[in-house]
Amino acid sequence: MSTASTLTMNVSEIVEQLPTDSTLILRHVSWEDYEELLDAVGEAKGLRISYDGGTLQIMTVSAEHESYADLIKLLVGQLSLKLRIKVLFFGSATMKKRRQQKGSEPDACFYIQSADLIGRKRDIDFNSDPPPDIVVEVDIHHDSLSKFPIYAALGVPELWRYHGQALTIYHLQEDQYVPVESSQALPLLTSRTLTEFLNRSQHEDQYETLLAFEQWLQARQP
Repeated sequence: MSTASTLTMNVSEIVEQLPTDSTLILRHVSWEDYEELLDAVGEAKGLRISYDGGTLQIMTVSAEHESYADLIKLLVGQLSLKLRIKVLFFGSATMKKRRQQKGSEPDACFYIQSADLIGRKRDIDFNSDPPPDIVVEVDIHHDSLSKFPIYAALGVPELWRYHGQALTIYHLQEDQYVPVESSQALPLLTSRTLTEFLNRSQHEDQYETLLAFEQWLQARQP
């Protein structure tokens, strides 16, 4: 029996043994075992699983980690409603393509330019549906740089990475992510602006940060 199959059979026990904000890496894992593990885990809270050509990575994330991801979703949601921009939210949806032998679960993902193509779908098939326009990775206690090639292979055009001090926006250019100043999908948002409001949340509650962001949006409306 393969290591990954053993992992699948004992996934609850193994996850319970993993400390919060830790990473487990298994190598030489088959695609079939990866998919079996995803089925066994389901939408487990506080867990992120990625796969890259035989390497399986399982990360456990803390409430602090989730709070930054939630705040980013709330900021984007506020902008969506205020500026009447259609944004579809798919959380940490599992993105995978067997042909590329790659899969990942971001901390958040958004459909904006491709929102109309997705419509009312609740179950996305990344073999036929477009990738999200933006994926978000929070790197408070983990490093998501190893996941960049996965997102590039999946064709994700924009990536946001927040490491606790600054948020960097990346655009996909010729299979590589290049840091840029502003979002292509949501041009009003810059790395500097997102960093400011995420960092504010470190010394004030989430409600105060959202109020400040609302005022910031109002000041920029015609």
